[in-house]
Amino acid sequence: MNIIIKPVLTEKMTIQGDKLNRYGFIVDVKANKLQIRNAVEQMYNVVVTDVNTVNYMGKLKSRYTKAGLLEGRANNFKKAIVTLKDGDKIDFYSNI
Repeated sequence: MNIIIKPVLTEKMTIQGDKLNRYGFIVDVKANKLQIRNAVEQMYNVVVTDVNTVNYMGKLKSRYTKAGLLEGRANNFKKAIVTLKDGDKIDFYSNI
């Protein structure tokens, strides 16, 4: 299974990355912790010590159209917080 990983680049996650050696990723909803660990280790050449995941429901969306009110949800997603071994760092800005 090919895991889709997108880094979460918020101010809070940047501070956690610097101080606590934790990094956030948006991952495939079907991905398990072992798959996330392996994907991050291969992608960034680091050692992962811990993976925590949280599933989020998509936001409610509605809009008015000529046909009436359309309601639905945005896609669900999963967020993974990855803790790295002491001394390892991920530099998301190195490829820019």
